[in-house]
Amino acid sequence: MFLILLRSMRRPPLVRLIAGTALVSAGLLLIDGAPLHAEPLYTLSTLCSVAGSPSSPCTVEAMDQGSVTLYRHRIGNKETVIGISEDPYVRMGQWNPATSSWQPLKSATARLSSNTVCFNGTDLCVVNPNYLNSLRQEKGAALNGRDLLKVTFGSDGRVNAYCYDDGCPATAS
Repeated sequence: MFLILLRSMRRPPLVRLIAGTALVSAGLLLIDGAPLHAEPLYTLSTLCSVAGSPSSPCTVEAMDQGSVTLYRHRIGNKETVIGISEDPYVRMGQWNPATSSWQPLKSATARLSSNTVCFNGTDLCVVNPNYLNSLRQEKGAALNGRDLLKVTFGSDGRVNAYCYDDGCPATAS
C-alpha cells in the first residue's frame, strides 16, 4: 500500500508500518488537501478498497514533508491522505478535508500473504508489495511464518498495542 520509505528505522517494523497521529503538532500544512513543499518519494499504481467494497484501481503517492510522510490514495475521484510522524512519538492519522484536521486512526493491519495494509478495519485497504517486501527484507527470519501484523491506537493516536498472527484478538480491527 504505501510505507516504503520511513526515515527512522530504529522502531519495531510494525510500529513503523502502522503507528499513531497528531500531525498538526508536527507542523504539517495542507491547503485544499495538497501538502506544501512535499518531496515525492514514489508513485504506485495498485488496488484499493474503501469501506469493505471490492478492490478497484488506485494510485498511491508517497511524499516527504519534513518530519511527516504523507500517503495520498486516489481511488476514482475520491482521495484519502494518511500521514505518519515519528517526532516526538510515532503517530498516524487520516486527513479530514471537511474539518481541515487530522483524525487519529483506531487501527492498522498488514496481511503479508496478500501484500495488503488496512486502516480502521476495512475503511481503507491498499495493496502495496513495495513496502511489505522491504519489510520482509529488513526483518528477514523474524517474519518467517508470520502473516498478520496489527496495531491499535489510543484516542491521541499513539500506539496502544501491536500483535502478530494468533496473538491478535479476533475482535481488534
